[in-house]
Amino acid sequence: MLPSAFTRRLICGLCRSSLRPAASGSVLSRGYRGDAQEPNMIEIPLPPWQEKRDEPLDVKRKRLLYESRKRGMLENCILLSIFAKNYLESMNEAQLHQYDRIINEPSNDWDIYYWAIEAKPTPEVYQGEVMDLLKEFTKNRQMEQRLDAPSLEYLDKSH
Repeated sequence: MLPSAFTRRLICGLCRSSLRPAASGSVLSRGYRGDAQEPNMIEIPLPPWQEKRDEPLDVKRKRLLYESRKRGMLENCILLSIFAKNYLESMNEAQLHQYDRIINEPSNDWDIYYWAIEAKPTPEVYQGEVMDLLKEFTKNRQMEQRLDAPSLEYLDKSH
């Protein structure tokens, strides 16, 4: 069984981290190094992303909502959870597939963030109507206050 997206992101944090001997030489310490090349860096390979083809759409929406809220970095937690709250319910099956791929296939949350804010070009495989919608949403033309992920109250349809 493949690890969940959450587990992959947790493991992925290790991929982006530098593991090196501490001063004593007996204990490994972990520290984020960004794009810096570390000669002794240990990389943990991740299994490739696989679409859940037989997943019912309501289950997919709930999973994607959860995965949008629980990211490896706060910026994406806020951005993607608000985006998901606003758009997941109206997405069709093809759009849900695109969104699933965008948020779960790349192993680095910073890549997703940089594509969304257009600081880096989006790879062709992730380009499409959902990425365009995310980029437009990220521009925040209505100047909404986006300081935190939305409360979970909106998940209860009775409110």
